Amino acid sequence: MRPLLIALQALLSHWRRHRVQFFSIFTGLWLATALWTGVQALNSQARSDYARASAVLAGAVHGQLVAADAERFDQSLYLALRQRGWPVTPILEGRLRFAAEQPLAVRLIGIEPLSLPATMEVAGTQVQTFDLQAFIAMPGQAWIGPDTLQRLGKHSGDQALSSDGQLLPPFVLKPQLAPGVIVVDIGHAQTLLQAPRQLSQLLLTASPGPLPTEFATRLKVQPPSDDGGLQRLTDSFHLNLTALGLLAFVVGLFIAHAAIGLALERRRGLIRTLRACGISLNTVLASLALELGVFALLGGLAGVASGYAVAALLLPDVAASLRGLYGAQVAGHLSLPAWWWLAGGLMSVLGALLAGAGSVLRAARLPLLALAQPQAWRMAQGPWLKRQAAVAGVLLLVAVSCWQLGNSLPSALVLLAALLLAAALLLPALLDGALVILTRYCHRPLAQWFIADSRQQLPALNLALMALLLALAASVGVGSMTEGFRKTFTGWLDQRLSADLYVSPRDTRQGLHVRDWLAQQPTVTAVLPNWRVEVRLNDWPVQLQGIIDDPGYRSHWPLLEHRTRAWEQLASGRAVMLSEQLARRLGLQLGDRLQLPGESIPAMTVVGVYADYGNPKGHLLVNADWLRRYWPQASLTGLSISLPPEGLTGLKTELQQRFALDDSRVVEQSSLKHWSTEVFSRTFAATTALNSLTLGVAGIALFISLLTLAQSRLGQLAPLWALGVGRTQLICLSLGQTLMLSSLTVVLAIPLGIALAWCLVAVVNVQAFGWRLPLHLFPLQLLHLALLGVLTSLLASAWPLWQLARRQPSELLRRFADEA
Repeated sequence: MRPLLIALQALLSHWRRHRVQFFSIFTGLWLATALWTGVQALNSQARSDYARASAVLAGAVHGQLVAADAERFDQSLYLALRQRGWPVTPILEGRLRFAAEQPLAVRLIGIEPLSLPATMEVAGTQVQTFDLQAFIAMPGQAWIGPDTLQRLGKHSGDQALSSDGQLLPPFVLKPQLAPGVIVVDIGHAQTLLQAPRQLSQLLLTASPGPLPTEFATRLKVQPPSDDGGLQRLTDSFHLNLTALGLLAFVVGLFIAHAAIGLALERRRGLIRTLRACGISLNTVLASLALELGVFALLGGLAGVASGYAVAALLLPDVAASLRGLYGAQVAGHLSLPAWWWLAGGLMSVLGALLAGAGSVLRAARLPLLALAQPQAWRMAQGPWLKRQAAVAGVLLLVAVSCWQLGNSLPSALVLLAALLLAAALLLPALLDGALVILTRYCHRPLAQWFIADSRQQLPALNLALMALLLALAASVGVGSMTEGFRKTFTGWLDQRLSADLYVSPRDTRQGLHVRDWLAQQPTVTAVLPNWRVEVRLNDWPVQLQGIIDDPGYRSHWPLLEHRTRAWEQLASGRAVMLSEQLARRLGLQLGDRLQLPGESIPAMTVVGVYADYGNPKGHLLVNADWLRRYWPQASLTGLSISLPPEGLTGLKTELQQRFALDDSRVVEQSSLKHWSTEVFSRTFAATTALNSLTLGVAGIALFISLLTLAQSRLGQLAPLWALGVGRTQLICLSLGQTLMLSSLTVVLAIPLGIALAWCLVAVVNVQAFGWRLPLHLFPLQLLHLALLGVLTSLLASAWPLWQLARRQPSELLRRFADEA
């Protein structure tokens, strides 16, 4: 034990004299843990809310009965099944909108408590404890969670009006209820959703056997886990967020890795002395391991606290993205379980092991006397470069295999990880090779020293330059994808949102009245009704939209691919067009036949494929008359109106007054485009923020490496000064070395970033969302990022160079005394 204490005391004394190195390691572990735990906090909060949303009704449910070919069915089927002794309980779900400065849409769930099993819980409340009289009778109760109640600006006991003018029962606060969910009696729900005698599903509270034949054509059984797929829909979003967090974690570890390696190099003489004094190698390694443990503890505590702050800062944007893309409701505040805090600390320990294990093992393998040789660490780096190159080759093979053989989102992310890690591992060898080539063109002594000293610095700067490479490549890749998506999305919106005014009627009856009234208005040039029904194909929700034959669709509905006379075939009722993501999911191509669910419905020919960005569901386009013939229950969900700009305001006002429609149901094209682009911007806000943080972390890594290296490099600079090279010239040489290495890294990061952008738009997006984006390159953006990378290096080297400028001649002379 005493040798261990002596070794610890000797090693820890180093930090009193080198506080910058101490804070370098601490900062690396702190930032890596903070960015990772911040992302995990966002994912944990969102998934917790998903789980609460799917567990509104908790209990022994053996399955559910849903409509075979529609969204809802008549409640007479429920009554008939109950008469046959089937243990079912009815549920009605729908979206209820509230008009406000920021319109809110909630998931309204209607339940029938009398048929619920006694063991079931609703929002954490046992059925046996229900106040049935208060819940069922007038005015009833509307159970609501605290987050939703706050967004509505109401208090427990208040009532609210929906955008349709429907008065909800008084609110009753239920803390365990998920955000964006309101639970009422099923009778109240049918009134609020304007769905008289309609049900969404029947929960099976036991297993009675196969469904009777007379019901099998109108209902189908789903397993209890098939809850509509919210978790499945959002998995891709969270997986991409996790990938960015992991990249930030790795870049943060580079700071710690570089600082630990440099600190160990600075203590090579101390380690030699300890070994020479009889301290065993195992004792030295144990002391270094305990030292790493202290760093892990400090970095973990600071990282978890900072990660919480980062998550709280990004949560509003992430919640808005999930709400806009998937309709998923996420609370506006963090409520994290205890395991998250523990996991953050464990990630810091893992980071410390990853960052420090390599340097410690390399020191353990060096011969005793080699520890004190100035070139020992660079000589030991040679075999490491060869091993890194071999590993990079293997990773490139993995990336190619995932590209050619992979067909899932995890394989796409493995492709990205393998590509980035292979490039990072190849960077030191490529830089060393570039410097060797430059040596051939250097004939003057100072120029030869310039290149040779740059090679000498590479082992100490490798990790910082790797971090810069990955951060810049991620900035180029994500930036190109985001701006390309913005360009594509804006053009797509300009084509799809071609009408001047969009009306969403409360129901089909009102929609028909609005359509007939608009047909009589002289200022209206076109009215395009949109009929819709919800179906399921391969257990995936699909929106079946019926449109009339109008020239506006031919000129404004963008098709990715189509057959000749596609619109004429669609108008005939014999053909169908479908969204890109649905075509990929079903494996359909032009000319294939698609069989839609339902009785005596003929198969349709696929004549067109179109982009449908941001829609988590599948989408089909058919002729409106054909749709109403085979789906009489189809709803008139929208009307697209074209008219001259001068008549827009007057027509909107008259529509709202005549048909009692609020602003959420009568929307101008400009407002809809503004809302869509705002959702787009907020969707990538968290991504952009994490990307910027990653680049900042890379800059910190380079700064810390240069700052730590500045002291040790005096031994290389002192002989030049003694030979007559002035301090100003030494500063210029040091700056030139940093800019040369960083510029070479930037040059390599640009093609890597372009390859990353291609992987994102052509592989990851296809697997995550089902659509492929065109690859757009923006030269000015690439130039901006390249200059930003060089500027980051310049800023990182400013303080070390300033310290060098302040060095006194006596400090340089002392180096010769130290060497003696």
